[in-house]
Amino acid sequence: MVTSTHETSHRIFQDHPEVLTPVFEALGLPPPVKATIEALTPDATEIKPLERRVDTVLKVEPSDGDGFLVAVEAQTARSPDKGLSWSYYVAHLHAKYGMPVLLVAVCKNRATATWAAGPFECRVRTWTTQSTRPFVLGPDNVPEITDESLVARQPALATFSAIVHSESANAPAILELLAHGMRSFDKATAKYWCEWLEVGLENTPVRDIWRELEKMVATYFPGRGTLFEETYLEGKAEGKVEGKAESQVELILRVLEKRGIPITPDARERITSCTDLDTLTRWFDRSLTVATAQELFSEE
Repeated sequence: MVTSTHETSHRIFQDHPEVLTPVFEALGLPPPVKATIEALTPDATEIKPLERRVDTVLKVEPSDGDGFLVAVEAQTARSPDKGLSWSYYVAHLHAKYGMPVLLVAVCKNRATATWAAGPFECRVRTWTTQSTRPFVLGPDNVPEITDESLVARQPALATFSAIVHSESANAPAILELLAHGMRSFDKATAKYWCEWLEVGLENTPVRDIWRELEKMVATYFPGRGTLFEETYLEGKAEGKVEGKAESQVELILRVLEKRGIPITPDARERITSCTDLDTLTRWFDRSLTVATAQELFSEE
């Protein structure tokens, strides 16, 4: 079953490839900020009816040197067949794109991280035909955030670190430091990173601790039942119509932008000028699936 923690553990690399910095440093590669990084389709399905899907696939074009692919897999526990899947992913991507592949496994506990390091071998007696060795990002090589100023400078790395260390004894202190560091953010940035973290901690014991630290409103992950979303719905029950409408407009525009849907000036004007909550709610629901902004208004 795919969990919210699983999704954020790899999806953060799509929106914020700077989180790959520890991997690049360990391998002696130029920092990811100096490379062109493009998210590719994670589909590794063959013609036969067997679906295979990598969590996240990135194409990296360094400022100097040859390009390569990064396949990111979030792994919360040992899985008997995962080594076979990972070996297939690497071989398939290498053959499909003709580029070397770096497999990165994200693990939150040391036992899983030790197992995920492999190697996963295809061998006959003493002869190894193929060996798959993931680069593991886990508690041992992702540093804990101990400097509040780092939160403001590198929010993606700070958030990712908090998720990786969510099962450690220092997790409550790390979250409190993050909450203090995020106070320097503007409202939009703060709620963006606060919700990344809450959804990433959904299946951990420290999620309730983080919910106590959240102070913002609105949601980046609609339908996840985060504190921001609950606060927004409570405001609706209290009759704060104007504020709710503005929040709903912001959500619609954000979802369209994050999905890469172009918003024409006419569509933007129509969305931002609407104050009817029922209409805005209907448009928000559609924003999750439409192919164009104009489809929001199909009934009208």
